[in-house]
Amino acid sequence: MRLDLWLWAVRAYKTRPLAVAAIHNGRVHILGLPTKPSHTVRPGEIITLRLDTDVTLWTRTLRVIDTPKSRVGAKLVPQFAEDLTAPEELEKSRLRPGAISGFRPRGTGRPTKRERRALDDIIEST
Repeated sequence: MRLDLWLWAVRAYKTRPLAVAAIHNGRVHILGLPTKPSHTVRPGEIITLRLDTDVTLWTRTLRVIDTPKSRVGAKLVPQFAEDLTAPEELEKSRLRPGAISGFRPRGTGRPTKRERRALDDIIEST
């Protein structure tokens, strides 16, 4: 089974085009080496994905157990992929925008002009 199809089938990416784009952008490695979408996935291979969420960039590591016939339900994913992701990386994936400075608490309304300028100064300084 092709790598892009396998990543889509085990729900690492929502769509095949997203999986292909990630592979072309060098965000998917097999055994530490960049790869192509047409790579044939074999049991035992370790695949590393760099996933970009709204808040942070984090790394997910999967071991290929088997190849499904087609896209599988979330409950069946452990039959085809073992998640080897480090706990620190899982914490990064769970961050919410409220945990990052510069985001306003829910229900406080829009920032004033003065607050926007202060936020812009913080963003420019980093």
